[in-house]
Amino acid sequence: MEPELAALAASGAAALVGAMVTDAWAQTKTRVAALLGRTGPPDPPGSSVTTSMEEELESSRQELEEARADGDGTVAAGIEAMWRMRLRALLHADPEAAATLRRLLDELAPAGHPETAVHNEIRGATVHGAVIQGRDFHGSVTLGTPHPPPSAGGAGADPIPPPPPA
Repeated sequence: MEPELAALAASGAAALVGAMVTDAWAQTKTRVAALLGRTGPPDPPGSSVTTSMEEELESSRQELEEARADGDGTVAAGIEAMWRMRLRALLHADPEAAATLRRLLDELAPAGHPETAVHNEIRGATVHGAVIQGRDFHGSVTLGTPHPPPSAGGAGADPIPPPPPA
C-alpha cells in the first residue's frame, strides 16, 4: 500500500501546485485546506485549523507566482515537494483521507480526457532556440542548430571577406 499512497501524494501535490495558478484556486484551496486539516471529525469551513491551512496554501501560491514571474522553476519543484510530503504524512496518519484526495483529483482533472490534457507555457523569458512542449514524446527527438543558408558566393564561400592586407 505504501507505493500507492506515495503515488497518490505525488499526484495530489502536482495537482495542487498546478491549481494554484488557475481560476479555480479559491475553491480548490478551501477543499484542500479542509482535507489537510483533518485530525478527526472534519473541521467546518472558517475554523482556526482550516483558516491556518488556507493561509499556508495561499502563501505557497504567492511564492509560486513570484517565482514564475522571476523565471525560477526550482521554487515550484520545492513547493510541490513540500506539499507531497504533507499529503503523504496525512495519508499515513489517516488512510481514509485517500478516498477524499482521489475524489478531489478526479474533480481537478480536465473534463473529457484527463490523460490527454497538457498545459505548457514559457513566461518571462526570451527564447533563442528550439522549444518542444508536449506531454509524451515517442521515437527520436533531435534538437540542433540549423545549417546556415548558403552564401551568395556559393557553397563554402566566406560571407565576410577578410580585411585587405596592410
